[in-house]
Amino acid sequence: MLTVPNIDPVALRLGPLHVHWYGIMYLLAFGTAWWLARRRAARPGSTWSAADVDDFVFYAMVGTIVGGRVGYVLFYGLPLWRDDALYPLKIWQGGMSFHGGFLGVLTAIGLFARRGGRRVFDVFDFAAPLPGLGLFAGRMGNFINSELWGKPTSVPWGFRVEDLSTGLIAVRHPSQLYEGLLEGLLLAALLWWFTSRPRPRYAPSALFLIIYSVSRIVVEFVRVPDVQIGYLAGNWLTMGMVLSLPMLLAGLYLAWRANAHPEPSGNYQTAS
Repeated sequence: MLTVPNIDPVALRLGPLHVHWYGIMYLLAFGTAWWLARRRAARPGSTWSAADVDDFVFYAMVGTIVGGRVGYVLFYGLPLWRDDALYPLKIWQGGMSFHGGFLGVLTAIGLFARRGGRRVFDVFDFAAPLPGLGLFAGRMGNFINSELWGKPTSVPWGFRVEDLSTGLIAVRHPSQLYEGLLEGLLLAALLWWFTSRPRPRYAPSALFLIIYSVSRIVVEFVRVPDVQIGYLAGNWLTMGMVLSLPMLLAGLYLAWRANAHPEPSGNYQTAS
């Protein structure tokens, strides 16, 4: 069994200003996405410029942060909001939802596409390989914060975790590390490889949705749900599963459409 490393969630203290590792992970996520997008935009035949990337990443950052917080409050934090009317504004207490951030990014993509005269799914396809490393960084932030632990287990890579309410020690699945590896590194590697050459419209989006949703649903079987929500049914169905299922269905539909009715992507110049 493994012991959780004693890492201070606060990376840097500058008087009253505390810089948390979780916030640093968000900066790394956005910085990495920007760098990868710039690399893809610089390829021969790309219809994206460096300025396009800069504008898009700004839209995506706003969508991620606003959507992630609003989504967490609506999907997981309603009991906390009922007890505290100001809870949605207390971002220093933590609470971000991937699915909320995803919806926020979709909204941002729609606004960006309309402003730039692009097809929405062309922008989504361009963005598909960008967030994987950022998702990995976010899960490492969860690990440093010692949150999102899984169910008790006897596997040799389980971690001894103290229950802060009882002081008891239990060996638990490192579900945040599972998610970091599957919906983070695996997703990043497969999407970067898949989009290394032009693909039909909808295909990159489909692969992103399928990999993320399947990874999330699988890990949810060993992840402990948020205490204020608990299991939705049968001591196994979680909010994460429910929110991931529409992503899986959408991904399967887009994969069918990309293969049955292939269209050239607007992210690449067509031969004249």
